[in-house]
Amino acid sequence: MKISTEPVGSIPRPAYLIEAMGAFANGQIKESELSSLTDKAIKETINLFEQTGSPVITDGEQSKPSFATYPISGLKNLAAEGVVIPFADGHTRQLPKLTSGPFRYNTYASSYFQKAKSLTNLPVKQAVISSSAISLLYPQEGIPGYSREQFIADLINEGEADIRRCLQSGAYNVQIDFTEARLALKLDPSKGLLKMFVNLNNQVLDRFTEAERKKIGVHTCPGGDHDSTHSADIPYSELLPDLFELHAGNFYLEYAAEKDKATTLKAIKQFSKPDQKIFIGVTNVLSPRVETPEEVRDLILEASEMIPINRLGTTDDCGFSPFADDVSTARETAFAKIKSRILGTELAEKKLKL
Repeated sequence: MKISTEPVGSIPRPAYLIEAMGAFANGQIKESELSSLTDKAIKETINLFEQTGSPVITDGEQSKPSFATYPISGLKNLAAEGVVIPFADGHTRQLPKLTSGPFRYNTYASSYFQKAKSLTNLPVKQAVISSSAISLLYPQEGIPGYSREQFIADLINEGEADIRRCLQSGAYNVQIDFTEARLALKLDPSKGLLKMFVNLNNQVLDRFTEAERKKIGVHTCPGGDHDSTHSADIPYSELLPDLFELHAGNFYLEYAAEKDKATTLKAIKQFSKPDQKIFIGVTNVLSPRVETPEEVRDLILEASEMIPINRLGTTDDCGFSPFADDVSTARETAFAKIKSRILGTELAEKKLKL
């Protein structure tokens, strides 16, 4: 395709996998049984992805506990009372907090990629969590004998390793999930927290060559969990000037659900760099209604008036189920939306005579 189109990442897990995850957590089934069902779900997900005609796929994050916590799942130096993230509908998600150092990842995203790549001949992209999100694990009260400075140094090393292992394994590209970017503006309107997050992520990105950074992207949205968001009330125009200071080659932005699309496009045009490719979200992952290919086409044509075609791509607004227990979106709906994205992108290409 002449207009690049890629998924963000997560796909709703099948009911049998969600049930098995719960059963395993309660000690009702063995790890081998969970692993077998997870492998089954990954194979089914990749097969369904291939059927959509998607030129680039993911494993749907079927085996991740969540998009944010996969690196730390199973670590022993964590406690439960970490940062709480409130969503608009009243529910919350809580991160754990680190209790001792040194900090190391327990799982690298390349392990997910390698499994997926063995099951398909299509290019596979891999999502990783941002270092700024993981930085929230360090408690405000500090850790005796393990300073925040030591933690950040370890974190940057681990963030680099997570990305580099994916690239070295052959990932089509690597997508850094930075959904806390917009939330940072809600927590700190002065932009101090956002700028700190951007600086931290750039310390990781700057360890890669210019050629490598062309295969590294950043995804941001106002969160998506149980059909609710944590920061959709923060205008994109407030975020984008700082977001585009990230030293990444690709940016995956929510767009379909944005209320003020004109202002968003103006901000993209004004603040994005000539070497940054912009993937706009053309499917609203929080809505059960499946967009028609024609609606997708029209969003792309609208964006093409402000973003040069050679820098324009399409994606979904967010992952469809970034947390393993989120059943708010039907699996069938997610794949139907992906199919519409692909068909709509093809229609836009024809209209633009590409």
